[in-house]
Amino acid sequence: MLEKLKKSLEEAPVIQKESEGQIYNYFIHPISDGIPETDPAILEEIADFIIAGGKTGGIDKIVTVEAMGIPIATALSLKTGIPVSIIRKRKYGLDGEVELSQSTGYSKGTLFINGLSAGDRILIVDDVISTGGTLLPLLETLGGMGVDVAGVYCVIGRGAGTDQIKEKTGVDIVVLVDIAVSANGVTVVGGV
Repeated sequence: MLEKLKKSLEEAPVIQKESEGQIYNYFIHPISDGIPETDPAILEEIADFIIAGGKTGGIDKIVTVEAMGIPIATALSLKTGIPVSIIRKRKYGLDGEVELSQSTGYSKGTLFINGLSAGDRILIVDDVISTGGTLLPLLETLGGMGVDVAGVYCVIGRGAGTDQIKEKTGVDIVVLVDIAVSANGVTVVGGV
């Protein structure tokens, strides 16, 4: 199960990056970075796994956050016929636009929700969860909007973000593959 994804993660290069004076190991992978190229067989494997999880029934929209969740959401949409709504990093000023702040281990910013309304039943998909700094404020904002989150899938897990979100919101996040990253590479340490 998810063998193509796991193998590609174990083969992913690791570089060292700096953020706020801290050096950390950063893995580069098509699902999280869009480089080198994204193998459609891996996207299909991910979409098939999510569909098999049974949470796509009765969903009005598949929701993802710009940018790297877009290929996953698109593959899932093509297989299910469910429309995609993208949480953007740019303000459009449309009627009903909702703004929220997010802060990850790598960046801080503002996100903008358009096209979601009270009563919508959605499935959230994303590429990576580490700190939960994007997903937590998104779930809180969607809850305040009256949007029904039927499920959350993150392809790659790294860190304690899922536990913190479960503790604060009660939402279970399905992580397909949990990884550890060191200067020596990526190790698959768990997942579904």
